[in-house]
Amino acid sequence: MTAGWVPMMAAMMLPSALPAVARRVRDRDGVLAAPLFAGSYAGIWALVGLAVYALYQPPGDLVSGALIVAGGAYELSPVKLEYRRRCRERARSGIRFGMACVGSSAGLMLILAGAGLMSAAWMGAIALVVLAQKLLAPNRLIDVPLALALVTLALI
Repeated sequence: MTAGWVPMMAAMMLPSALPAVARRVRDRDGVLAAPLFAGSYAGIWALVGLAVYALYQPPGDLVSGALIVAGGAYELSPVKLEYRRRCRERARSGIRFGMACVGSSAGLMLILAGAGLMSAAWMGAIALVVLAQKLLAPNRLIDVPLALALVTLALI
């Protein structure tokens, strides 16, 4: 799993960072700012990915269910909403942006850990949710049913 985990994290998280990279290019230092911003953002996710890889043990059914429920609960928390807000605003650095986005995506990563870290279907689904959450403002009419649906699907 080690060879695949960091590229998988990059494949999941870099596309959702493109709007922030484009804003950084427009607002700050032009195209020269993009590699540093994107690279430091990807570096934060690589560190998170390595930490998860080092600590991860495939969970049994009970732990898997607990991870999924915890992830769903986090998705509905005020902490998640604050990190999501920070992950959608202009950031001075890819490191700060990456840390805010890790906080915003922590619940989704718990769901992924419970459902199967290397599941291509779950990776794709989570990547789409991350992208939507970065592009769209929080909306309880969408966010609550989505969190409940993710938990329900993962438990099934």
